[in-house]
Amino acid sequence: MNRETKRMMARQGAPGADGQPAVADRRQQVGATKRAVKKDKTSPAVFLKEVRGELRRVAWPTRAEVINYSTIVLFTLAILITLIFVLDYVFAKSVLFLFETPK
Repeated sequence: MNRETKRMMARQGAPGADGQPAVADRRQQVGATKRAVKKDKTSPAVFLKEVRGELRRVAWPTRAEVINYSTIVLFTLAILITLIFVLDYVFAKSVLFLFETPK
């Protein structure tokens, strides 16, 4: 039985391994988790220190990678803009042609 099935059974109130409703256990765990979260509040200084530490672990791209990725994005953007312009122009002309009044 996988985790998702156990969670679904708990939501439906199916009995757990000990015969007690799994929902009651879940409610007790949620209440305990909420109490634990309230006790673990950190100060803004500690938060900023942790953020700084996490940012040091980030694998930042090199200058060459940034240039390559930017070039690819700009090239793709130019192609898509051109495609949208052409499609818009063709559809506009076709609609005007369809609704043009005969002379």
